[in-house]
Amino acid sequence: MNLLDRYIFKSVLGSCLAAVGLFGFVLMLGNAIRDLLGYVLGGQLPLATFGQLLLLLIPFVAYYALPMGMLCGVLLTLGRISADSEVTAMRAAGIGLGRIMRPVLVLGILGTAVGLYINFEAMPRARMHYKQELVKAVQTNPLGFIVPRTYIRDFPGFVVYVGEKQGPVLNDFWLWELDEEQRVKRLVRAESGRFEYDAEGHALLLTLTQAQVEARDPDQPEDFSRPPLVGTFGKTEQVRLPLDGLFGRNTVRQKIKWKTYGELRAESARLADMQVPPEDASEHRKDQMKVKLAMQEKFHNALAIFAFALMGVPLGIKVSRRETSANLGVAVMLALTHYFLTVMVNWLDQHPYYRPDLLYWVPNLLFIGLGIWLFRRIDNR
Repeated sequence: MNLLDRYIFKSVLGSCLAAVGLFGFVLMLGNAIRDLLGYVLGGQLPLATFGQLLLLLIPFVAYYALPMGMLCGVLLTLGRISADSEVTAMRAAGIGLGRIMRPVLVLGILGTAVGLYINFEAMPRARMHYKQELVKAVQTNPLGFIVPRTYIRDFPGFVVYVGEKQGPVLNDFWLWELDEEQRVKRLVRAESGRFEYDAEGHALLLTLTQAQVEARDPDQPEDFSRPPLVGTFGKTEQVRLPLDGLFGRNTVRQKIKWKTYGELRAESARLADMQVPPEDASEHRKDQMKVKLAMQEKFHNALAIFAFALMGVPLGIKVSRRETSANLGVAVMLALTHYFLTVMVNWLDQHPYYRPDLLYWVPNLLFIGLGIWLFRRIDNR
């Protein structure tokens, strides 16, 4: 690798790393707000655990940020080089576009290799670890869901309000029990209450003192012409509030996309060896296709890094823009087009006879073909 190769390679690499960092930060911020912000505000996630979960998000966001970052980095670097007439000077010195493209393609191949490792190993393991750590962190402080002076609607079939909270002891407690149509069928008002966590049953057990209960007609709970049945209790029996709807059981269900390459191969072999009756053959083929699609999606995502690098070279030289915003706009538009084509293939996951696992290669082949066509047009000028 001579001086020119090193110059182009380092320039493109720096821009790609910056772009991957930018897109990764945006994706990480969105995931953190969606998954973690509520737990942090509720005091359920210590800062150390929050930082650990953010680190575990890095392979997950890199899965999506690497292709975008590669395309954006190539467009930014070669657009600037072309706008500064450096490409013209190189061609005047007898250096062809193929020679200029070589370090970019090397970087694209290295990026594809990194993408394969992230997609098949790092991302699935980190994603499972992330979900397990999140469940563990929340379960160590299940009472953190009870936030004073807030209407809590996360418990299935209940709405809870607490005026004051001191550890497990609650003051000024309100509990609305809802029917299937989300109508209030029972109202419980208590001077104080106490929560206990049932780890085996995965639920909060509530005991109320100095409580008043209003029960409405279960068939017509909104008929206020009938007075409710009112009862007063010094101490109530335990009310069970299940936590399944909040953060699941102790074990995290592993989605097909979170499986490593070895696990996907093992699942594919297991499904291939299964003997199913004729009436279940259609569903069995769909299950097999889901595994194939998961594998092809990971290959497809890694190959997109090389496809974007290949197409970014002639496009960056042709556009010849120094403006970062313009190059970012071009990169986002192309990435969205690639993503839309991929989504169209995913729509066929319930139709194995269309072979969506093979159609997954179409977007990348189109982009590679477009990149070669653009390169030849520019090289012949």
